[in-house]
Amino acid sequence: MIICRSLEEIEAQVDQPAAVSGWLQITQSDIDRFADLTGDHQWIHVDTERAARESPYGGTIVHGFLTLAMVGRLFNDAVKFENRKSGLNYGCDKLRFVAPVKSGARVRGIFKLVETRRITPDTLQCGWDVTIEAEGSTRPAIAVRWLIRLNY
Repeated sequence: MIICRSLEEIEAQVDQPAAVSGWLQITQSDIDRFADLTGDHQWIHVDTERAARESPYGGTIVHGFLTLAMVGRLFNDAVKFENRKSGLNYGCDKLRFVAPVKSGARVRGIFKLVETRRITPDTLQCGWDVTIEAEGSTRPAIAVRWLIRLNY
């Protein structure tokens, strides 16, 4: 786990070893609730019987955007910012949904700080290379450059 107490400590983390979260299981119930929230009820995600018959994955798969939405939760398991006033998502660059995540799979995040830029004396923009892995998969589920702004 990476723990940072100041902007200077964050800046010192650029190109240091990545932080790795614990594993988080994404269940069919999670998928169904996400489908209800977003209106994305495509059968590949929510119809377990049809997916078992017709899907090349042998069952339902997690929405890519649900997996992406887990980035914040996984990040909080791997990186702590003590004393910060606020943290905001600024966006994503180079987002790729590389491989599907099967329902019931466990995922984890790998977070490597690759760039920082001072926005104001108290605000730092950070670029994190994020890889979301699904347990047992040889390819990552997601690869993204995630931008966040931290205010101290």
